[in-house]
Amino acid sequence: MTKSATAPTMTNPATAPKAPLQRLLSLDVMRGITIAFMIMVNNNGGPGSWHFMNHAEWNGLTPTDLVFPTFAFVIGVSVVFAFSARLARGATRRELAVHTVQRAIVLILFGILVNSFPFFHLAHMRFYGVLQRLAICYLVCGLFYLYDSRAWTKAAALVVALAGYWVLIRWVPIPGVGMPGRDVPFMDMTQNLTSWIDRHVLPYHLYLYPPDHNVRDPEGLLSDLPAIGTTLMGMLAGLWLRTTRSVKAKTAGLAIGCLSSLAIGYLWSLEFPLNKNMWTSSFVLVAGGYSLALLTFAYWAVEQMNWRKGWTWVWIVFGSNAIAAYMFSELVPGILYNLPSTPGKPSPVMLFLMHMLAHIPDRGWAAFTYSVSFTAFCFIPVWILYRKKIFLKV
Repeated sequence: MTKSATAPTMTNPATAPKAPLQRLLSLDVMRGITIAFMIMVNNNGGPGSWHFMNHAEWNGLTPTDLVFPTFAFVIGVSVVFAFSARLARGATRRELAVHTVQRAIVLILFGILVNSFPFFHLAHMRFYGVLQRLAICYLVCGLFYLYDSRAWTKAAALVVALAGYWVLIRWVPIPGVGMPGRDVPFMDMTQNLTSWIDRHVLPYHLYLYPPDHNVRDPEGLLSDLPAIGTTLMGMLAGLWLRTTRSVKAKTAGLAIGCLSSLAIGYLWSLEFPLNKNMWTSSFVLVAGGYSLALLTFAYWAVEQMNWRKGWTWVWIVFGSNAIAAYMFSELVPGILYNLPSTPGKPSPVMLFLMHMLAHIPDRGWAAFTYSVSFTAFCFIPVWILYRKKIFLKV
């Protein structure tokens, strides 16, 4: 944990021309909105919750499917601003590279902790996961930025990642199965290249493992490639915001990028369907387009219109300690729901919740009430940390 500090506004001649180095408050707002919605959908109240509070079962898209890629996108923007600020303060690229590797390792360990808590069954311990994927995206894109900070190389890498993944999924035969679209349905739920690789790399350690017939993992190894593309989109947005253009021009540029990404993504989805589980290339562009839409709104409201009080406060608090909020939201249910109880019966906490929600006749509203209440509960420790100016860093 570190105390807050005010970043200096000096620039590094080696990176000129750039905008003055300053904290992008609109990014904190965007991060805060995203982590709050992530907590809500991860704790959506279970069966009966509204459709938009759940992931699409396979192909398709719901608002819930947009949360995870938005975080990967935010990482890309953050890398540009955070690394530029530290380089301007005198940090070396080697120091930043070492810290990037260390931070990625800590995030992976946090992810395994979240997956396994509180039982830690080694035989089926899941090593893939949300924080693990974010760690890989941060590691690859962070080192890439330190090696080359030019925008065109990020755009080229994005094209290679998305086109390359499409070629692998569409045209590479699945060992022992055959060619997708000929011997097996294209993007079959279990018979696809990403699932085949995961079953051979980490059998029995997947999100769904034998004897479950859906033997796969939504954060598998091969789909890290297009997920890195999502973070590259965030880096491109960050590089755009670091230029010396006017605030209005930057807002307009983000909006144009948003519309372009959505148009190309939805068009591509006619051939390569939107699919969060496989993190398809069309999904990257569509989800990235919506991330750009949120960033455009936050940037316009905070940086252009200077709306820095009132409605933005709660999102800034959440966004300033996103990792702490996520860890708290994932670990606390494991503690509360497994408190000592009579074998075969719900824990005291579950009994209390069932009693309270039973007074709401509509199941959807009951689930939504629980989701909002739990998110508000998670806000309390984050608010305490914010008041004490303590921010969890890894």
